[in-house]
Amino acid sequence: MIVPFDKLHEECGVVAVYAHPEASKMVYLGLHALQHRGQESAGISSSDSVKIRTQKHMGLVVDIFTPDVIEKLPGTQAIGHTRYSTTGDSALLNAQPIMVDCNKGQMALAHNGNLVNAADLRSRLEREGSIFQTTSDTEVIVHLIAHSKEQTLEDAITDALRRIEGAFSLVIMTNDRIFAVRDPRGFRPLSMGHIRAGESLRKDSVVFASESTAFDLIGAEFDRDVKQGELIVVEPEGIRSRFYAPAQPMKACVFEQVYFSRPDSVVFGRSVATSRELMGRQLAREAPIDADIVVAVPDSGVPAAIGYSSESGIPFRTALIRSHYVGRTFIEPEQRVRDFGVKLKLNPVRSMLEGKRVILIDDSIVRGTTSKKIVRMIRQAGAKEVHMRISCPPTIASCYYGVDTPRRKELIAANKTVEEIRNFIGADTLSYLSLDGMKNACGEGEQVNYCDACFTRNYPTDFVEVSEIQPAVASND
Repeated sequence: MIVPFDKLHEECGVVAVYAHPEASKMVYLGLHALQHRGQESAGISSSDSVKIRTQKHMGLVVDIFTPDVIEKLPGTQAIGHTRYSTTGDSALLNAQPIMVDCNKGQMALAHNGNLVNAADLRSRLEREGSIFQTTSDTEVIVHLIAHSKEQTLEDAITDALRRIEGAFSLVIMTNDRIFAVRDPRGFRPLSMGHIRAGESLRKDSVVFASESTAFDLIGAEFDRDVKQGELIVVEPEGIRSRFYAPAQPMKACVFEQVYFSRPDSVVFGRSVATSRELMGRQLAREAPIDADIVVAVPDSGVPAAIGYSSESGIPFRTALIRSHYVGRTFIEPEQRVRDFGVKLKLNPVRSMLEGKRVILIDDSIVRGTTSKKIVRMIRQAGAKEVHMRISCPPTIASCYYGVDTPRRKELIAANKTVEEIRNFIGADTLSYLSLDGMKNACGEGEQVNYCDACFTRNYPTDFVEVSEIQPAVASND
């Protein structure tokens, strides 16, 4: 049985390390820090300046990359990827990095994001004779590079990047170079840093990662974010930067601050922990309620709950305990246990909840099914009242930029009013953070502007939502 949790999911995380004697080990550690960004598959490609080798499998980073596997990845440069599928099936054939040997040479590529024009590009490439090995949109980029009429690989990459539309943070590796790319709107994060030269390093190593928390684990220092429309080339001669396209109005994914990124990361130049606590404080100002305790849905709801508690003066209590050791499969008892999946992950502390008026803080409600079970669980533990507070606005639209969002018809807020949702989940009251309140808490306008399409349906790119195209109906006239 798959044990679901009703949350949105990021597509993946990427890591790259250049000029380090244990590059594949550094990438492995970086992927371990980014495991929350994808738990379906993981892969590492390394180069010893002569040959690129790749190891990728389904499963978790720590289970895949044993010492024996790491030994098969020699070299001083490596890139890695951990995946949660949005485009393409969940299967080993779609695991990344994707490695190819084409007319531009050998290369490996790892991608975080989603291309909104991938289907059109793929159809055109197939008409021109391309044979695809995967169902992932990432392979489209590889074929565009191979098909480019530009003579050098760098120019071919630049040519390909100008043809794709959507969200993409990429790391690309050749035998002796690493390229790092971010799309012109800056949808997905990509940070650059370095590991200082020391006894075991003759010169600084250059590193890239989806989140700065990966740098902490490998002893790297954060330098800056890769800029919108920027292509960074790291090679034996040094580091170069060029812009393959002009920056467009920034549309950074606000869900990186709300839920996806780890709280100990700095994303889009902003501390995630700070943003989440400020969201909780703003939520307390916008939706106050008289209660006895504030309780978080762990783990992502904790910073906002702390902020709500600090602003309201109502004490925060750890009254929901999460198990961190539940795998993706579990043997379910033959005698059906109500809310079994949620109980595997969460258990209430009855002594803290009994007779209490509870403010329950979570970061989002997607389908509403998990929220309903949690509210019921807290009531069964003896809570007198349960007031649900959500630290972002209602999610009313699907994302097409690298987030695994259900179809619009499955999003509860797209089909029910707040009062109807409250009634469905069984809470005494329900309030969401306002759009302006969320953006202000996340520092909108300081260094970043956010994409709010999942809350407003105001998409920053053009595309056709295939699932919403209505079939032709014959006229009765």
